[in-house]
Amino acid sequence: AGVEGIIEQDIASHDVFIYMKGVPQAPMCGFSNMACAILNLYGVEYGSRNVLADPDVREGVKKFTAWPTIPQIFIKGEFVGGSDILHEMHQKGELKKALEGCKTEE
Repeated sequence: AGVEGIIEQDIASHDVFIYMKGVPQAPMCGFSNMACAILNLYGVEYGSRNVLADPDVREGVKKFTAWPTIPQIFIKGEFVGGSDILHEMHQKGELKKALEGCKTEE
């Protein structure tokens, strides 16, 4: 299944999943940092994969979503977009709705 299989498994195993540069505790770029900060506001549990540690996934996820940049956020298996879209949804109150029913941090 290769990279596509990894991606499908990632997004199936978490309500919210982010492909990012670095890890949530230590993001390696401003956009990844902002995306995590927004998700943290909602207290949702999310999975992540550090694309810097895995160039195949980094390229693979861009092909998978036809989206050129990282981070990439998935909610309930659906590709949502990058940090700018996440931020916009947050501003408009749409993100709260999108995250309803998602698992929260214990």
